[in-house]
Amino acid sequence: MKRYTFYSIALLISLSFSFSSCFQDLNLAPKYGINAGTVYADPANYINVLAKLYAGLSMTGNNGPAGDADISGIDEGFSSYVRVLWNLQEDPTDEAVVGWNDPGLPELNTMTWVATNSWSTAMYYRIFFQIALCNEFIRQSDPAKLLDRNFAQSDIDRITTYVYEARFLRALSYYHAMDLYASVPFVTEADPVGAYFPQQISRTDLFSYIESELLDIQDKLMDPVAGFDPNVYGRASKAAAWTLLAKLYLNAEVYTGTARWNDCITYCDKVINQGGYTLDTNYSELFIADNHLSNEIIFPVTYDGSKSQTWGGTTFLTHAPVGGKMNAADFGINGGWAGYRATKALVQVFPDTNSDRYLFFKDGQNLEITDIGTFKDGYAVAKWKNIDRNGVPGVDPVGNFVDIDYPMFRLADVYLMYAEAAVRSGGNTTQGLQYINLLHQRAHTATVSSYDVDYVLDERARELFWEACRRTDLIRYGKYTGSSYLWPWKGDVLDGTSVPDFRRIYPLPEADVVANTNLTQNPGY
Repeated sequence: MKRYTFYSIALLISLSFSFSSCFQDLNLAPKYGINAGTVYADPANYINVLAKLYAGLSMTGNNGPAGDADISGIDEGFSSYVRVLWNLQEDPTDEAVVGWNDPGLPELNTMTWVATNSWSTAMYYRIFFQIALCNEFIRQSDPAKLLDRNFAQSDIDRITTYVYEARFLRALSYYHAMDLYASVPFVTEADPVGAYFPQQISRTDLFSYIESELLDIQDKLMDPVAGFDPNVYGRASKAAAWTLLAKLYLNAEVYTGTARWNDCITYCDKVINQGGYTLDTNYSELFIADNHLSNEIIFPVTYDGSKSQTWGGTTFLTHAPVGGKMNAADFGINGGWAGYRATKALVQVFPDTNSDRYLFFKDGQNLEITDIGTFKDGYAVAKWKNIDRNGVPGVDPVGNFVDIDYPMFRLADVYLMYAEAAVRSGGNTTQGLQYINLLHQRAHTATVSSYDVDYVLDERARELFWEACRRTDLIRYGKYTGSSYLWPWKGDVLDGTSVPDFRRIYPLPEADVVANTNLTQNPGY
């Protein structure tokens, strides 16, 4: 039976703060279903509000799966943090196509979006909803306020540890904002509460802020715990901060113009040598209903088919690629949504079709995609399955909602970050090669005797496909825009065509740019 995490069963205090087409008040204190003063007057409630912050990565509102959405203006099921992030990171790349005509999706697929695109807008508001919640929690947890409330020192100490987790979650969301939108509005708990238009922060300055936050909290977070501990599973540890720092430094040249390869290696080393994580022996078990048992996952976004129901997250990732001749019961669900498939560019990066990572369903499917709207065009992806390692389906008896946790960070990614940073910096490529070959051994494919930087990109596709990494990877390699690398339907052309460089970042929502004169729209939009 599926385990329950602390934030799937905790009292999630109703946070009715929601965003619509535009907002000016990123630092607005959330309105609670019960009086906010009452909430924060009781030290026992802080863990429940912290639970809401974590749930912001998985849930879409206060009822689940729909009915009381955090964000208006987009279908609630579409607005899940992981679902929107995944679509922005995968749809405009060589890894996926989607046949649905929901507003904004075809434009993501073909890299033709505009500033009113509903998906890039939804991600922006989801990010800043999350940041606003974190800011308010941190603001209400200020030591001076806790003393004024006559809390015991033990309660103050405990709540202070929660603040470090909230700061990590805020840094994570600001990282996604920086990666996707570059220069964005910026507000912290230090800003006064009240209606005003936030100032815009440069990408370089936001990088420095995220870095400073993570460096400050890294040793204050809980120690890494590999595998499942019901008391801490799903919460941010030191290793989560180290992994986010490694990602920050891996892409530093894109974000700031200055490479930080050695810093990336430093934090990869911390995760690898101090985290206690190990590769799972079975690759496919990383994406099934009891993947909470994995010793490889560093920071999951957790789901439970009974206690945390949503049409986003891994429910989306499991249902959306199932169609054609695929048997939905084999995936622990009651039916497929027949939307997403792989491009031939992804399929052909696998030289060994017997690899354990070659998770494509080909029966009745064409390799070539001549019609994006036809599900049989493109191999289907059979990566996510709502069945545990004993073959038992997830806890939802209807088969709608899944138990699969989303591996936001996992050890294999850290291995590949190390390997790339090592070869780019002239570092320890012998160690990098060892990490690559550990992944090959796990996948039951032949080991290699050497590697170069381009090999790492292909290896990242083989290991991390459909895990919301690809857009960022292609940008770092200079292959996302332009004509040096083409894939099916890039630029809305069957064989692919050149795409202008401004597509490397998404637009700020047009409504916000109009409303807030402090904002400057990203070039090209």
